[in-house]
Amino acid sequence: MIKRRNLLAGGAALAVSGALYAWADGRFTSQATDAANRPVLQFPPLIDTVDTGKFLVTAQSGTTSFFPGHQAETIGFNQAYLGPVVRIRNGALRPRVENGLSWPVSAHWHGLVVPGNHDGGPHLPVKPGEVWSPDMEIGQRPCTAFFHTHIHGRTARDVYAGLAGVLHVADGLDRERGLPDTYGVDDLTLLLQDRRFSSDGQLVYANSMMDIMHGMTGDTILVNGQVGSVAAVPKAVVRLRLINGSNARIYSLFSSDDRPIHLIATDGGYLPAPVQLETLRLGPGERAEILVDFSDGHGMSLMSEGDPNAGMGGMMGRTRSLLDDITGARRFEVLPLVVDERLAAKVTRIPDVLGGGQPDLTAAKVSKLRNFSLDMGMGGGMMGSGRMGRGMMGGMAINGQPFDMRTINERVRLGDTEKWVISTSMLAHPFHVHGVSFQVISENGREPRPESLGWKDTVVVDSQTELLVQFTQPASEETPFMYHCHILEHEDAGMMGQFTVS
Repeated sequence: MIKRRNLLAGGAALAVSGALYAWADGRFTSQATDAANRPVLQFPPLIDTVDTGKFLVTAQSGTTSFFPGHQAETIGFNQAYLGPVVRIRNGALRPRVENGLSWPVSAHWHGLVVPGNHDGGPHLPVKPGEVWSPDMEIGQRPCTAFFHTHIHGRTARDVYAGLAGVLHVADGLDRERGLPDTYGVDDLTLLLQDRRFSSDGQLVYANSMMDIMHGMTGDTILVNGQVGSVAAVPKAVVRLRLINGSNARIYSLFSSDDRPIHLIATDGGYLPAPVQLETLRLGPGERAEILVDFSDGHGMSLMSEGDPNAGMGGMMGRTRSLLDDITGARRFEVLPLVVDERLAAKVTRIPDVLGGGQPDLTAAKVSKLRNFSLDMGMGGGMMGSGRMGRGMMGGMAINGQPFDMRTINERVRLGDTEKWVISTSMLAHPFHVHGVSFQVISENGREPRPESLGWKDTVVVDSQTELLVQFTQPASEETPFMYHCHILEHEDAGMMGQFTVS
């Protein structure tokens, strides 16, 4: 088996002095740099609700300097771009969502298993100047979740412009599990995005038919809304909470020096024990937590393969993205991590067990089999132009039926377990279901990939995927749950359905 370090010139690790990987003559080469010349990665503000059970997020507009000397028009929650990390616990939760923008927004709690009237989907818009403050009750496993606006027809462009944040569901027992737990030091929240910019540093959104058909991808990687940053880590085991906040890009993540990464959690929480991986696939809307051991004092870069939906492996051989134009393996750097020995080194070994639950719904009575085909057409609709776009192209559907806010596509009984079979014949699609946890039982007739283990709410479907879905939360016709492709342009263009649970 060819090791990646054999494809990286010298296989040098990223030490405190820094070493970045550049593409030259068909291979990666290590370039010594001074890490001090690159900005240190900043982490979103942390709102800890463990004691109060309350928090406020306000959708607002502002400007963001992604590049020195340029200010881009952006939106975010509580700030100009993106939002905070909100730490919550099981029990009563009272979020307050205020809309300071001039158009409707919502706050979909992506990964929280809550009733439809608390879910924050497209039937729960917060109008300009108004407030949404549901009385919620949280009761689920510790996990990393996501929140973002979900207004049908403009989800993609508003998330692209910055209206998204992160949730940590915590139980206070991570130290007993032997896990890093100091926010921003050895427990790093990393929201991954790719974006496209104009020459004057403005965000550019969806200016071609291919951007809609493939989904919007960019040529610049952002981590926590920052370009070109370096993450400082202690000389210890470090936890990386990875959230794919891209509109369409599927990442296949690996370490630049071939050191193992240890998967400890997927969408819905911890696995029973760490799983050692070489590569971690992460589709839009998916989350994963990994441990990386820096106790040898050497840093590394978090890398990714190219988007499997792009180029020769994807639709129409798309070639416009600089990230995907690289010949051969099309690899690129996501984030360099450098060791700073001034940071406290608390965890020095990978734990043997985590105590998480491995779902086993196979013994449950399956009340119904449902089949879902993720369909892509080529026509319909109008698409506007401009930096941030002004419209959506049609042609997307599930089971031949494009999304209609007035149509309930499926009706499910509360408490049931169902088998859902999801299939696609064109592109790989991240399939997300609101208000549920599911178990992936097969992918293309084989055992699930490691990142598809555990409790899930989003999974990449590249041919056919079988799920066992557990319905524990009610959803009415007024506030139904959604199921959809999490390539956000596909969702807005009609690759979405809705269901009730009663």
